[in-house]
Amino acid sequence: MPAKRLLLIDDEEAVCWSLRRAFERGGYQVGVAASAEEGIDAARRQRPDVVFLDVRLPGMDGLEALQLLRDLTDDAPIIVMTAHGNLSTAVRAVEGGAFDYLAKPFDLDQALALVQRALNRSERPTAAATPQMPGEEIVGQSLPLQQVFRQIALVAPRESCVLITGESGTGKELVARAIHRHSQRRAKPFIPVHVAALNPNLVESELFGHVKGAFTGAATARPGLLALADGGTVFLDEVADIPLGVQAKLLRVLEFNEVMPVGGNLAQPLQLRILSATHRNLQHEVTEGNFRHDLYFRLNGFQITLPPLRERGDDVLALAEHFLHRIEPRSLPLTPATAEMLKSRPWPGNVRELRHALEHAAILARGGPIQPEHFPAMGLAPQHNPLGDLETIVRDWVDRQVAAAGKAEPSGLHDALLASIEPLLIKEVLERLHGNRLAASRWLGLARATVRKLIAKYFPSEESDGEDDADNLT
Repeated sequence: MPAKRLLLIDDEEAVCWSLRRAFERGGYQVGVAASAEEGIDAARRQRPDVVFLDVRLPGMDGLEALQLLRDLTDDAPIIVMTAHGNLSTAVRAVEGGAFDYLAKPFDLDQALALVQRALNRSERPTAAATPQMPGEEIVGQSLPLQQVFRQIALVAPRESCVLITGESGTGKELVARAIHRHSQRRAKPFIPVHVAALNPNLVESELFGHVKGAFTGAATARPGLLALADGGTVFLDEVADIPLGVQAKLLRVLEFNEVMPVGGNLAQPLQLRILSATHRNLQHEVTEGNFRHDLYFRLNGFQITLPPLRERGDDVLALAEHFLHRIEPRSLPLTPATAEMLKSRPWPGNVRELRHALEHAAILARGGPIQPEHFPAMGLAPQHNPLGDLETIVRDWVDRQVAAAGKAEPSGLHDALLASIEPLLIKEVLERLHGNRLAASRWLGLARATVRKLIAKYFPSEESDGEDDADNLT
């Protein structure tokens, strides 16, 4: 693998000499320019992977050169340096697209660490097989998780698209990686794409790539993430966030096994498997017009729904031991009180919340037993929305009525739904209020006479002619 190229643009020879020596010892190729104009020429000749750019330069200053360098380097990370910085300079640098900002003098180790961070941020996944990282296994043996294991085993050898659903933090990417690892494509790349984190204006370019000159700043052609996964697997996390216009293009990839880069006129053949995930109700998004129904059916060739942690029983203890071993290889025992607390806590953030809570507890425990008081305060539990349940019930009911009617003209759905729901509502309210019709009328927001009429209509055997004693109860 060729060494990464760094470009230093600074008119201070001592600074350039020190940085060049440190970076070359770190295994990088280093170019030096004494002015912005020289740096632009150097970047034009050979694209650097990272640029260090001083602000005060002879001729064009660094902030003026920033955008030109971004265009020439296809947005390679640019680290701005200055010995005369202030808040305004830092803001202008960041707003201009600088990756980071260094005030002189700075430590060489700090500069080396910043280069590595910039490379990690800017590097695209390569077409090499993705090795399994430590801790990527799915931990637990509960019955709900055993069902997930079974589904992974069944679908992994096939070529079906898989839609993975579940609450945030339940481990959807771990399931996607497991499917890939046990598939025929295991030797090919696994490319995770976190759709929600992509710039909305660049989603199409990120996924499908672009040709040179396709848009402002596209100084060179660049393959998309789908092309980088050719032969392997793409994992689209939070797939519901893909814009509608891009959804149509993704559907074409699935239908014809080809990808069209932005600005291109020649499709490129492509063979890949798409796994996707969302914590949202994708069927509801289709109904609302936010997601294409044809793309939904293609992505949902097989569905795996992950159980929340609160439904996984003793898995929480197995996960706790697993995470504690990763945090501190030497023993950090859980006290009996802690184990009970872990099992009873609702964990609205699921496995992700558990991991962060254990990191917090391990710091406070200082190598000793993990006690309940070492854990952070309980987070906010997700609020249940009963109207959402009612909406689902009504939607399903309407779907059944329309399907049953076939091509016949629909009629009377309002009255039919009212006749189905109204007696149930009256009955449930009266039962919970022990037959108190006065209280029922208040809860229902109806006149007492109206409640009597409804009871006579739906429950004639229970209606009496006289004033019911329950009406007079307070």
